[in-house]
Amino acid sequence: MSMMQPVSPQQFLAELFSSRAAATGAVIRRNARDVDRFVGREAFLEEMRRRGFSVVENAGQLVIFCNREPLRRLA
Repeated sequence: MSMMQPVSPQQFLAELFSSRAAATGAVIRRNARDVDRFVGREAFLEEMRRRGFSVVENAGQLVIFCNREPLRRLA
């Protein structure tokens, strides 16, 4: 099985933000290892800050809240 790899960090981010969930302010997740490999952690986080999005990490997954609403941990 061959997995297509994004050509550039810009393409990876473009594909991420072209999703319906991202466009509607929903939540998306990506494997942290893929983000590190294709974009780089700091460049990725800088783009999230630029957009005003929150990101949390758990069990190797980055959960991206594609809106500017505050987060509130309930449990």
